Amino acid sequence: MSGALDTIKILDLSRVLAGPYCTMILGDLGAEVIKVEAPGGSDETRKWGPPFHNDVSAYYLSANRNKKAIFADLKTDEGIGIIKTLVSESDVIVHNFKTGTMERFGLGYDTLFELNPRIVYCSITGFGETGPNRYMPGYDFVIQAMSGLMSITGTKESGPQKFGVAIVDVLTGLYACIGIQAALLERVRSGVGQKLDISLYDSAVSSLVNVGSNYLMSEEIPTALGNAHANIVPYQTFQTKDGEMVIAVGNDNQFKALCHVLSTPNLAMDERFKTNPKRVQHREELIPLLQLVFLTKSTAYWQGMCRNNNIPSGPIQNLEEVIKDVQLQSRDMFITREHPTAGTIRMIGSPLKLSRTPIKINYHPPDPGEHHDEIMDRLGLYKNK
Repeated sequence: MSGALDTIKILDLSRVLAGPYCTMILGDLGAEVIKVEAPGGSDETRKWGPPFHNDVSAYYLSANRNKKAIFADLKTDEGIGIIKTLVSESDVIVHNFKTGTMERFGLGYDTLFELNPRIVYCSITGFGETGPNRYMPGYDFVIQAMSGLMSITGTKESGPQKFGVAIVDVLTGLYACIGIQAALLERVRSGVGQKLDISLYDSAVSSLVNVGSNYLMSEEIPTALGNAHANIVPYQTFQTKDGEMVIAVGNDNQFKALCHVLSTPNLAMDERFKTNPKRVQHREELIPLLQLVFLTKSTAYWQGMCRNNNIPSGPIQNLEEVIKDVQLQSRDMFITREHPTAGTIRMIGSPLKLSRTPIKINYHPPDPGEHHDEIMDRLGLYKNK
């Protein structure tokens, strides 16, 4: 059974996370992805660790399956020639060089368009290819700080906090993937490709969603709320007798049900708490009252009661607990594959579940240049071992 993108060829000149994450998704969907690195391997994540397994980085493994790897030195005519030959037969090229770098290589969009007018050219940069900061390098942590994300993450006591993963890189990779597929669909109608200018900064700011909209409407600078929600109450963590759990009450009926579970029907009738806007307004009065009750029973007890009464809730699981979660196991969210250097590796699976063209993991994350000779033979170029 073929994949949804089975006929699509992707040329991947990106490294680290945003670009490789994007192209891995496209590869999972069936596209042929050729990962290009400088001789010896130039993706920095190959050296990011520990952990390593037989000198293979876990970080690198997380974003590079379903790809074939070749070498091309873009500082040489030979390397540029390899790229141009590949572009002539590719549908998409993805890179995350700083603004202007591809043009200096002689690989800018206008040049590649002349070689292949159908090419979809995706540029991923820190700040985009226009504007006063277009030449600045972009790193996830820096962008989290500049975009406002860190200002609303953490607590008053902790100060600004970053996410536990490089969330801006992940979001940017997803936006790039969406844009590429949209451009491919449009190409069916027009017969012509186009350039995508995707930036980490834009992607991070777009993820502010309701908090950003709140400010645009009110001009009140939001503060960090820790595990609480800016627009919904109660929607946060609560301490229990033996731990901590999340309660996510999304409407007034769920709040009434929560008050029933907590044996506090008076709170549901209190004028201060009857509606969500009022609960947000009186957050500081309501939350301590709820917290006192949660402290009287165990997490397991409250979890069961909430589930029996259709109140959204959940335990705060560590990674060991996540891996053992039978729901995720039943969804094939953890997979095992063999790797020629690392041996047996475990990877997080794909969340994309397609009925007719399911995701396939055809290739392990490749060693540097693992498929160089194979691809050079196919292109009719000499071998460069």
